[in-house]
Amino acid sequence: MRSQSAHSTKEQARNLRPVQGEEVDTASVIETLKKTLSDEYFLYLKTQNCHWNVEGPLFFSLHKLFEEQYKELAEFVDRTAEVVRALKSRAPGSFKEFKEFSSIQEASDKMNANQMIDVLSQDHTNIAIALKSRLEIAEDAEETSAVTLYEDLIGFHEKAAWMIRSHRS
Repeated sequence: MRSQSAHSTKEQARNLRPVQGEEVDTASVIETLKKTLSDEYFLYLKTQNCHWNVEGPLFFSLHKLFEEQYKELAEFVDRTAEVVRALKSRAPGSFKEFKEFSSIQEASDKMNANQMIDVLSQDHTNIAIALKSRLEIAEDAEETSAVTLYEDLIGFHEKAAWMIRSHRS
């Protein structure tokens, strides 16, 4: 009985082996996840910078909103890194690597509140657009954890852009 069970387990494992093209799909998913991790990290840092340095009549509401958003971004940074690791890849973790992968530009040294609104809402919008194509790659590769992450991120970024834009005077 035991040998039959062991034999059927081996047979099941053999049937679950990835077909030839699947490894390439996973590699593409990992590459997009690394870009996502880098984008999320840079946007986290940029949002925290705005939180610390916002001034003017919108100070209180933007200070509070930026804090909520950078805390949520920190969770997504960690979650994205965990998905990369679950796919048996090393997660980038240095500024050099993040700069290499990210499309997010650093914040200028001195922005007023309206510039912060424009820059951050545009960053969130651009990331949401990029994530939609990354989602398709994850769906094609049937990487469920990446699909779920991307769906959550798209919802977050679309809402974040709207919340920030709502402060425009």
